[in-house]
Amino acid sequence: MADQDARNGEDKRPTGIPALRWEEPPEGPVLVLLDQTRLPAEEVELVCTDPAALVEAIRSLAVRGAPLLGIAGGYGVALAAVRGFEVEEAAAALAGARPTAANLAVGVRRAQAAHREALARTGDTRQAARAALSAARALHREDTEASARMAAHGLALLDELLPAGGHRVLTHCNTGSLVSGGEGTAFAVALAAHRSGRLRRLWVDETRPLLQGARLTAYEAARNEMAYTLLTDNAAGSLFAAGEVDAVLIGADRIAADGSVANKVGSYPLAVLARYHHVPFVVVAPVTTVDPDTPDGASIEVEQRPGYEVTEITAPQVSVAGAGGGIPVAPLGTQAYNPAFDVTPPELVTAIVTEEGVVSPVTTEALASLCARSRQVTIS
Repeated sequence: MADQDARNGEDKRPTGIPALRWEEPPEGPVLVLLDQTRLPAEEVELVCTDPAALVEAIRSLAVRGAPLLGIAGGYGVALAAVRGFEVEEAAAALAGARPTAANLAVGVRRAQAAHREALARTGDTRQAARAALSAARALHREDTEASARMAAHGLALLDELLPAGGHRVLTHCNTGSLVSGGEGTAFAVALAAHRSGRLRRLWVDETRPLLQGARLTAYEAARNEMAYTLLTDNAAGSLFAAGEVDAVLIGADRIAADGSVANKVGSYPLAVLARYHHVPFVVVAPVTTVDPDTPDGASIEVEQRPGYEVTEITAPQVSVAGAGGGIPVAPLGTQAYNPAFDVTPPELVTAIVTEEGVVSPVTTEALASLCARSRQVTIS
C-alpha cells in the first residue's frame, strides 16, 4: 500500500529534488516517491510497500517521465522480490502500466533478468532479490551519468546551431530532475545553458490537459532561478511568428527505429511550427528510449487517458466535485479525446541528443549505429 507523508511548505529541498529513492526502514524495504500530482502546491511523498502501489502511482502519474519510469520499474521488480511477491507477475503489471513509455519496460526487464539469472544460478530467493536491487541501483546511477552527458552534448549542439548565443528555448511538458536520476533530459540542456550564461529565456508550454509544464517545469525553473515565461499551448504559434523562439527542446517517451518520436501530446504541432519558421527542433533522450523493435511511428502504441482529464481540472488544494476528482469545465457527459502522446516523424526532427552523442540528420541507419555503439560501451 502507499502511505502519504505531507511535507511542510517551508521545507526547502535542494535543486536536485529526489523524485524517487529506495529506503530500508526496520519494517521492510520501501520505494519512496515524490507525488508529482500534488506539485507545486505541496510536496507529498508516497511510500510504496508493494508492486501494486507502484503500478497505481505510475498510472496516476504520481511518478512519471521516461527515464524515471525505467528506474521505478527496476526498483518495482526489486520490491516484489525483496518482499516476497510473485516477481514475474509484478514485472508484467509494471511493464504494462504505461504502454508508450519504452524506458519503463527496459527497467523492468533489466531487473527481471538479473533476478532470473541469480535464481537459476543459486536457487536462493534472497540472492536473487539482491541481484534485482543491484540492477535497479545500477540503472539509477547510469541515468544520473547519462543526464549530465546529454546536457553537455545538447549545449554543444545549441552553440553550434545558434552561435550568436542568448538562446530562447521553448520546451513542452516536463523533462527535468522530476523525470530522471539526474537533472533530466531536455530541461538539463536548458539548465546547462542557464548556468553558462547562454540562456536568455525558457518558454514553458503549460501542457494541457494535466499542466506538467505549468505545475512541474515552471516549478523546477523557479527553483533554479532561470529566466522563464509560461504560455498556453495554443499561444506557441504567435510566439514563433514574433520571432521569439530560437530552438525547441523536448524529451521523448519512445523513439522508433526510423527516428519517429513519441512524446507528450502537443509536441508534434511544435515540430510543424518549428519547421515552418526554420527553428531547430531537438529531442533529448537516453539511448534506452530508442526502441529498435518498433519500426516506425505508426507502430507506436499511443496511450489513451481517461476523458475526465480533459473535462475536469484537478487542483490538489481545492475541493473536488467531478467524477474524476476534479473541477468540471465541460457539460456532464461530454466525450473527450485524450491521447497522452503524439508522434513526430523523423523528417521534422533536427537532431536527437543522447548520452552517446547526437544524431543529425535523423535516419534509421544513424540511430542503429548509435545504439550499436552504446551496446559496445555497455559491454566493455
